[in-house]
Amino acid sequence: MAAVFWLYRLVKVLCSLLSYWEIRTFYIKALNIPSRRQQMCVHKKELTELDIYHRILRFKNYTVAMVNKSLLPVRFHLPLLGPVVFLTQGLKYNLELLLFWGPGSLFQNKWSLRPQCKRVGARRELARRLARAMVLLGLANLLLCPCVLVWQLLYAFFSYAEVIKREPGSLGARRWSLYGRHYLRHFNELNHELQARLSRGYKPATKYMNSFTSPLLTVLAKNIGFFAGSILAVLIVLTVYDEDVLTVQHILTAITLLGLVVTLARSFIPDEHTVWCPEQLLQRVLAHVHYMPDHWQGNASRSETRSEMAQLFQYKAVFILEELLSPILTPLILIFALPGRALDIVDFFRNFTVEVVGVGDICSFAQLDVRNHGNPQWLSAGQTEASVYQQAENGKTELSLMHFAITNPRWQPPPPSELFLSQLKEKVQQDAAAAPPAQRILAEGPLGASLLSEDSAVAPDGLLASVLARPILSASGLVSWDRRFAQPCSTASAAASVLASLASPLPGRARGTSAESPGCHSDRPLTEESLLLSESRLRSLSRSALLSEVASAEMSLHAIYLHELHQQQQQQQGPGPQTVWVAAGAPKPPSVTAGSAARASQAQHREMPLGGWAEEEEEEEEEEEQTTG
Repeated sequence: MAAVFWLYRLVKVLCSLLSYWEIRTFYIKALNIPSRRQQMCVHKKELTELDIYHRILRFKNYTVAMVNKSLLPVRFHLPLLGPVVFLTQGLKYNLELLLFWGPGSLFQNKWSLRPQCKRVGARRELARRLARAMVLLGLANLLLCPCVLVWQLLYAFFSYAEVIKREPGSLGARRWSLYGRHYLRHFNELNHELQARLSRGYKPATKYMNSFTSPLLTVLAKNIGFFAGSILAVLIVLTVYDEDVLTVQHILTAITLLGLVVTLARSFIPDEHTVWCPEQLLQRVLAHVHYMPDHWQGNASRSETRSEMAQLFQYKAVFILEELLSPILTPLILIFALPGRALDIVDFFRNFTVEVVGVGDICSFAQLDVRNHGNPQWLSAGQTEASVYQQAENGKTELSLMHFAITNPRWQPPPPSELFLSQLKEKVQQDAAAAPPAQRILAEGPLGASLLSEDSAVAPDGLLASVLARPILSASGLVSWDRRFAQPCSTASAAASVLASLASPLPGRARGTSAESPGCHSDRPLTEESLLLSESRLRSLSRSALLSEVASAEMSLHAIYLHELHQQQQQQQGPGPQTVWVAAGAPKPPSVTAGSAARASQAQHREMPLGGWAEEEEEEEEEEEQTTG
């Protein structure tokens, strides 16, 4: 098994090298030499930015939409454990095999659905066939379970044994779960864009999760660490005094295991000199993840909120355990949980698939059309004609539209989406007129940063710190607010004021100019004053890197602003039942909204590398982006 495993890895590396060589050839011959430019589409002279994203993320957009509509059976309520989320690489692979590229899947090739999937009369027959395929695939997984389980154990051992020995605390680090990556992902968001966004929220998310402590667990950890450390200290002193002690049977094993126990025990002991504020830490997370359940507002210190956050931001030890259990649990999900969703899945693909000339069949949610998929609770009231069944949940359409417009400044949205962005811009201008000037808000950035974080405020994070700290400073009297305003500056007003002072990332900027970039106005260059950038910081960043950071800050500000308006609308309407489309038998997931967030961490913090399945995930995502069919 080990020899087969190593041979498999070698073949995969060679295949990757061949794929990269093909990409290199394409770039040299098709993209960088005008006389040899290759036409990518036979039906269109040119592909738009959205067309290219559709071809790269065709299957990914379907998966994000199904997670958004709670269509996949990944949420369960277990005795003793309560609500849990289970989505592993193995389960994801089987779902893609059933739906996208396997034999008998709903897609007949990489760009089009099977014709019978688009006929209403064939829906029940197709659902029966799909359910039968799910059961057969589950039985195949069950038969192969011993081999796959041994494979997973070998893979875990080869990937993590050396890392755990060298850094035992790495198991206590966290990572964004596979479910969280789909749940928090925008439509038409490339892998590197998603990774950059989640990396910015990694450090504050870790601080938020670490802010919860258990007194009982702390006492146990201290005592276990004390006894294990005492024995370890004695053994170390004895080995220093007499080297022959090392020849005693199992002494090295005992020293290694005691070291692991001490390291793990220390990870459960909180820093007694640190003062945590869960509400502010959670706001800092939401500035970058852009989504959060409504019931998290004001409940950041509750254990239920932390548990739901842990479903998106899990321990790496939990991730490894889930992958090891995947060969056992995946067949059960395929056989018992998934067939009941077969008809809903068939209806989903028929109702939410559109054919685009030169691109093929795509998920209609990925078109970012507010009229067909907007949610009236997210500023699209009066502009959307979508029923509850057609609406994207949690403001996914509106936030994805803003993200794509900021990332691709030359893109021309469809008329309904263009109207939504224009009206949003007008709303920002109106709220900015009733707020203090942006210069005054930005001038208090360092003070706001001192309240929200121990980190210093550097742009563009200083923008978020200033916006989110302004209501706190105004209410506490630490800063004065102009008598012209009827009330102290709210978070929404502060965000609107800063957004209005920056270059408009939405309609209103000149399109088609070569100098246009997110966060940059053609008639207003970036300044040190508006971005709180030091001279050394300006010199260390290239223009492209600077514009990328500013674009990220703009998106965070828009997410904060839209989230605040959504909360205001919810408060005006009052509590009441909300109708959400959920597949039969599916528990309702957390309703996620845009981030009402505090400033992000100073630098982008990537997750601690631990190898293994994380590496597999990155390789699979690279392979997906290589496929433009």
